[in-house]
Amino acid sequence: MKIHNSKKITGCSLLLAKAKEELDQEIVDKEEEKERYLTERVPPLRTSGLSYNELQELCRELHAKIDVVDEERYDIEAKVIHNTREIQDLNMKVFDLRGKFKRPNLRRVRVSADAILRSLLGSKHKVSMDLRANLKSVKKEDTEKERPVEVGDWRKNVEAMSGMEGRKKMFDAAKSGPPQ
Repeated sequence: MKIHNSKKITGCSLLLAKAKEELDQEIVDKEEEKERYLTERVPPLRTSGLSYNELQELCRELHAKIDVVDEERYDIEAKVIHNTREIQDLNMKVFDLRGKFKRPNLRRVRVSADAILRSLLGSKHKVSMDLRANLKSVKKEDTEKERPVEVGDWRKNVEAMSGMEGRKKMFDAAKSGPPQ
């Protein structure tokens, strides 16, 4: 039992170690993707050898770019907030509708085969299906008279009726039963 439990523990610890490795790899991948994006979008700044006026012009250009990015970020945040509110409103409507609708208690309804066929086929087709007409009628009195009640040792009866010989005896007895 201890060996089995230690296998479970090592299995869990292996899973945790694997998950930790995947998480660390995911963090590294995100950092690399961020670096790649920044190198594509933001060119490196060359400030060496620039005069004071050129540096001021560069700062103005950077501030203009920052303003454009801030406007885009603000627009995107506004859209996200709007969509979040809309989702919450729709969720509230769904919950309100669920609360107002009560499922009715279903009752067992007895429907005849004729009524089912009429509902399926329509009122044009008059089909009657009497399932009881095809059944044989059996009288209980006759079956009780046919079986004579034997009182005796049940072990002898079981031994006599066991195997194929017993089945043959029962078949022969049923065939040559009392005349009707």
